[in-house]
Amino acid sequence: RSRSISAYRVVSAEDVAIGESGRLKLGAMQVEVVDSVTDYVDLMQTLFDFAAIKSLLNNASFRMCFDAMHAVTGPYARAIFQQRLGVPAQSIVNADPLEDFGGGHPDPNLTYAHELVQTMYAADAPDFGAACDGDGDRNMILGRHFFVSPSDSVAILAANAHLVPGYHKGLAGVARSMPTSQALDRVALKLGIPCYETPTGWKFFGNLLDAGLITLCGEESFGTGSDHVREKDGLWAVLFWLNILAVRRQSVAEIARDHWRTYGRNFYLRHDYEGLDTRVAESVLQDLRADFTRLEGRRLGVYKIKSCDDFRYTDPVDQSEALGQGIRLIFENDARIVLRLSGTGTEGATLRVYLEQFEPDPTRHGLEATQALQALTEVADDIAGIRRRLARDAPTVIT
Repeated sequence: RSRSISAYRVVSAEDVAIGESGRLKLGAMQVEVVDSVTDYVDLMQTLFDFAAIKSLLNNASFRMCFDAMHAVTGPYARAIFQQRLGVPAQSIVNADPLEDFGGGHPDPNLTYAHELVQTMYAADAPDFGAACDGDGDRNMILGRHFFVSPSDSVAILAANAHLVPGYHKGLAGVARSMPTSQALDRVALKLGIPCYETPTGWKFFGNLLDAGLITLCGEESFGTGSDHVREKDGLWAVLFWLNILAVRRQSVAEIARDHWRTYGRNFYLRHDYEGLDTRVAESVLQDLRADFTRLEGRRLGVYKIKSCDDFRYTDPVDQSEALGQGIRLIFENDARIVLRLSGTGTEGATLRVYLEQFEPDPTRHGLEATQALQALTEVADDIAGIRRRLARDAPTVIT
């Protein structure tokens, strides 16, 4: 229709008062101002057992901390946790949305959410911690002295969905972005439901959600969601975790370790190299693509490359194709290295290197991810020449 528009008209009027709910006229158009916080809280109450969560949060032995990072979720967190669930006001920090996010970076990861991390690793740490990003669609989950990787988080939500009212009838299917760890695949296999591997980008999940092919989905970049909205939802994930904690009455760490005992642990790290010269970053991937034939079958220590490709995806709903979605190096011992460029940085290019190693042995589940993946990290540097070509001694961010 944009090609047929020949003119447009402008109405001169007072600014719409968006701070108050109600209806008003703007020319011939009716404008309705709604309270999105109230609507959202009402929706959450249809999905989660607020009575059980309130019982958990009002127990003197349980404490939580939610960091809104001076972004949009502050008013929502106050309405849900403080007003509906009775959490003390001091348990919600940085809840006033500010244009400059209080001078911080509203990204819920171990680097930028350092205030929450310090709180959760202190001697008197709360039992549960969470943070959401600038627009509220991503989340980070922490227990006392314990970080839950986003890949593990979506897998744990799927494995425990039957405990939550909105999902107790089961899941139609699940999906993860290609760089996200395969922990979710193992849950789907046990549940007997499909698990889709998509390119990075929520629009691919959107098609699957619209078609009813999946109920839950998630990505390693701290985004998780379901069919309650057509987008990832940070506060929804926080409430999902609280509902599981309320039913199981275990700590965050106990739930994660129990999950690893059942499904095995997918050790996982993402190394972000930010602010790179775009041409240099692109050349790293171009050279790897040119070397696929030489790389297959190559052995580097205990790692032997089984296959390598540039991920392509055919959408099962509309049959559209997405090409060149990231380089995958698959090893014979259930390890993966994925490399892709991201355009979400604020300056220059960002090269993301994803490292994954499956570990079935419970006696090794207690290792730190950096320790468990040290050898694989060296393999990635050897294959791609990351330090030499990028002139970086270490990643900008590790998650």
